[in-house]
Amino acid sequence: MSAPTVRRRQLGRTLRALRESLGLKQEDVSARSSGALNGAKISRIETAKTAASAKDVAVILDALDVRDGELRSSLLKLTREGSRRGWWQSYRSVLSAAYEDLISLESEATQISTWQPSVIPGLLQTGEYARQIIAATAMSAAAEDRVDALVEVRLARQSVLTREDPLTLWAIIGEAALRTQCPEERIMHDQLSRLLRLAERPTITIQVLPSTSAPHVGQMGAYSILGYGAHADLAVVHVESLTSALYVEDRGDVAVYQDAVERLRAAALSTGQSVDMIREIRDSK
Repeated sequence: MSAPTVRRRQLGRTLRALRESLGLKQEDVSARSSGALNGAKISRIETAKTAASAKDVAVILDALDVRDGELRSSLLKLTREGSRRGWWQSYRSVLSAAYEDLISLESEATQISTWQPSVIPGLLQTGEYARQIIAATAMSAAAEDRVDALVEVRLARQSVLTREDPLTLWAIIGEAALRTQCPEERIMHDQLSRLLRLAERPTITIQVLPSTSAPHVGQMGAYSILGYGAHADLAVVHVESLTSALYVEDRGDVAVYQDAVERLRAAALSTGQSVDMIREIRDSK
């Protein structure tokens, strides 16, 4: 799945929902646009079979009488980003399509909630820790040869935290991730120190879920929810596996993951207690 496909599916799903909420058929939208777009093209846009231009989307929104400025802006941005060349495209030789998807969606997100039971989230990693994790999870000689480039990519992704309008990150981390034994103790010491510094930022919230916690929904695996402003229908869940990634886009399924992350927040230590635990583990190394 290429990066634009996820965005096109988000866009198409939202436009279709707006049309259906008005009880209109695709031909009705075409008529309202004075024939600027025919029903067949509207159908291809809604089903993500073709990439829409910003002009096409503006015509559809006008035909649907969408006056919500924030919604219009979000959808037009989603459209334009689909054709924009991102910095990560220069790394295409080492990135999987699924990873390109994640970076692309991450670059446009306004908020991310992530649950990571056994690894520090990529957006919070130091370079040396990232190298250890990437090398350890490389499952082929080809992947091992790409470690340097993948470390560069992981660190470049972190620019979303320091851009002019930084995204809001809420990270829930399993205690086991904090106790990873790297070949050199200073690697984890530096990584935990970075967590403590980042926890001071107003746009970053870090909670730790202790290993002694009762059974919880997070035991089903790691995932991240990428959000795009106030419009929940644009949210996407990213579930990563060793060889690929799954993107959950159905609104009902996304809601299940959102409920799960709320449960994890409630089960985890408070932010203050989490900082204390991170510092205690760091200082014991």
